[in-house]
Amino acid sequence: MDIHRTFGEVVIWEEGRLRNAGRVDMTRTALEGFGKGLRSTDEVVIEATGNCMAVSRVLSPFVARVVIANPLQVKAIAHAHVKTDKIDAGTLASLHAAGYLPEIWTPDAATERMRRLAARRFQIVRHRTRIKNEVHSILHAHLIPRCPHADLFSGVGRAWLLRQPLPQDERGAIERHIRELDRLADDLAALDKEIAADALDDDAIARLLTITGVNLTVAAGIVAAIGDINRFSSPQKLVSYFGLNPRIRQSGLGAAHHGRISKVGRSHARSMLVEAAWAAAKTPGPLHAFFVRIRAKRGHQVAAVALARKLTVLCWHLLTKQTDYRWARPALVANKRRTMELKAGKPQKKGNKPGAAHAYNVKALRDQEMDIARHAEQAYEQFVAQWETRPKVRGRSKPAGL
Repeated sequence: MDIHRTFGEVVIWEEGRLRNAGRVDMTRTALEGFGKGLRSTDEVVIEATGNCMAVSRVLSPFVARVVIANPLQVKAIAHAHVKTDKIDAGTLASLHAAGYLPEIWTPDAATERMRRLAARRFQIVRHRTRIKNEVHSILHAHLIPRCPHADLFSGVGRAWLLRQPLPQDERGAIERHIRELDRLADDLAALDKEIAADALDDDAIARLLTITGVNLTVAAGIVAAIGDINRFSSPQKLVSYFGLNPRIRQSGLGAAHHGRISKVGRSHARSMLVEAAWAAAKTPGPLHAFFVRIRAKRGHQVAAVALARKLTVLCWHLLTKQTDYRWARPALVANKRRTMELKAGKPQKKGNKPGAAHAYNVKALRDQEMDIARHAEQAYEQFVAQWETRPKVRGRSKPAGL
């Protein structure tokens, strides 16, 4: 079935022959009527589109299986010279019958819900950033100097903004932008509450929170993007899934050329990993030492992406081996956990008895954990210093004995 926004073109493959079965409207009633006409042993093949998951959920009770194909890997459709809905549907049916159809993994309901929440949060944050940039552009267009406060949109920042000499229409535009920012802040808080509530009992998110630089938003987004970690047989598979692996071009006896990262995969998870890498690069520990080592050779941007790849490999090991990060800071992890509980709507604990996150508020204990992280960073630096740099060999190496 080649599905679109309003209809789907159906082609049936049976006993080596293709026959057209007409169109089906993309409504629940029409799809249920179409599913009742199928046999329980049939298999339905569709491409991954915006409504493919809904189509799969409606048709699954009527057939043996619903297969969702990866459109990026179905080259017979993407590069076809004659391209119609009937031909595309027939190509999907023929490839599946021959066993050559690239199939994607279908997430369960909980994972799909977390993906939607993470995507909506990302859209709201991006919209807020765009509005803030518009306010800054208005100030720049009227030669207003930089705000002396850290945050232009805080209480003191907004008070400073009201004192600036601006035309009346520009001032009205800024007021509309600020009202929109306040509304988006309420929406963002509601989404954070839903994400935190779903993450409270998730062991995978709890393990990722032990990594320095990974907060609740990043951990939930990564777990939602991964789904079942067992579908990745190695950390390199997960790195490739996030598009953090370098492009490689090699032909014949020539040397392999490594380029920039592929960026083929889940862009949202990749951006969050890079964000977590910047946070981890500012905190003492082995990850900071790794960032400094790569930065000395390739610069800040390449080092951040390399650290994001390192975090991906680390996430695979933690989730696969079901263990916490070895150099985790207990007080910081407890504070993250308590923050997650408060976002989820858990009641505040008052009284003389200190809670689990109390140690994070004691400066002496925080400094003690930082010292342990610095010792781990020094141990990593000493370990790397023992590596021997291999000389570069040009051309093809000769076999032994020649």
